Amino acid sequence: MEREHFKSTFGVLVAMAGSAIGLGNLWRFPYMVGVYGGAAFIFVYIILVFLLCLPILFSEVIVGRRSHTNAFIAFERLAPGSAWKWTGILMVATPILVVSYYSVIGGWSLEYLFKACTFSFTQGATRDELGTIFNSFITSTWTPIIWHTVFLLLTAAVILGGVNKGIEKFGKVMMPLLFLTVIAIAVRSVTLPGAGEGLVYLFKPDFSKITPEVCAAALGQGFFSLSVGFGIMLTYGSYTRKEANIALNSTWTAVADLMFALIASCAIMPAVFAFGLNPQEGPGLVFETLPFLFANMPLGGFVAILFFLALLVAALTSSVSLFEVGVAWLVEEKHLSRKASTWIVFAVTWAIGVLCSLSFGRLSGISIFGNSIFNFLDKLSANWLMPLGALLIVIFTGWKMKKSDVIDEFTNGGTLRGNARLSGFIYFLIRWLAPVAILIIFLSNLL
Repeated sequence: MEREHFKSTFGVLVAMAGSAIGLGNLWRFPYMVGVYGGAAFIFVYIILVFLLCLPILFSEVIVGRRSHTNAFIAFERLAPGSAWKWTGILMVATPILVVSYYSVIGGWSLEYLFKACTFSFTQGATRDELGTIFNSFITSTWTPIIWHTVFLLLTAAVILGGVNKGIEKFGKVMMPLLFLTVIAIAVRSVTLPGAGEGLVYLFKPDFSKITPEVCAAALGQGFFSLSVGFGIMLTYGSYTRKEANIALNSTWTAVADLMFALIASCAIMPAVFAFGLNPQEGPGLVFETLPFLFANMPLGGFVAILFFLALLVAALTSSVSLFEVGVAWLVEEKHLSRKASTWIVFAVTWAIGVLCSLSFGRLSGISIFGNSIFNFLDKLSANWLMPLGALLIVIFTGWKMKKSDVIDEFTNGGTLRGNARLSGFIYFLIRWLAPVAILIIFLSNLL
């Protein structure tokens, strides 16, 4: 049976951008900006995304398209008989772990979309009252599990459609909708009285706030946001046709991801400052602080519906890409049908996700290295597995693959002259700069 491919350049772009653009942009990026110094964090983030994260993205797509297979077997195909085959296990296991707890947050977005549609964020509710509602919800037993299940079912429905009718079609519809929705919210936010202070916080950097910790956090956010280091872009690269421009598609993915993160920040931070709230709220910013804003701004009920709809769409576009890595492995290596593979991955991620959900309530007493189940998986993935995967992928591309093969993929056999002129510099970044930067992240996590 012929392997599926994305049918169009736009299809490749929206699929890759859909993977990159998700909760990492709409939920994680704004609170990271708040915690790590506003514009200073953004300044460092932009530099690191294009200097380091983009070459890693190039590497994943190059390995995927060159091997023309799933993330598990790609390294064995390009380096047969070597120990590199074990990297494939990491590339399949990491996204399965990530989507397991990611779907719990996706379930939270469904709950809050439901609350928004029923106008539960009423005028006069205090910040503490809305925070109590959130804590009561996540510590309960059944409601978060039900929403977690619904979110995974929505993800599985897209996956069952396959690469063309499922992933590509979903991205073509949802990505433009997501951008338009968040732009509309940003326009409303920046027009609030007092919002100007929030814009200054976002775009006037205080360079004294740039520290090694901020740099490490910005690079880690780049990995999380661009979906590099855990087999997603490798899998999507394997679905990319030979005539596609790897550099162009990857660069546009990074640009779209950055634009969305900045728009999302403009949708949130100006409103935070307009109402005199703390921008350093942390992970609870979206689910605890924003409902208070919606309850107290004009037309806030409708803005809340738009925001949590956008949050749900963003979560789904990324969960689909995470889910597909395991499905592709089962279909191609275990020779199962797409339907059977989808339900197997669903069952595994659902079970792990239930444990993550319960770790806020009934299983809150269970501690793994001082962390709840949810926090342990989050830290394990973001601080260790993703950087390790990124390190292995650039070492493999820069040191194990033949340079001529890497350049051949990057330039489409020398036919892309612009890419050819950049190939030497990009190869230097992949071979030398990227590995050193990732090792710095590892060292920062140890300190």
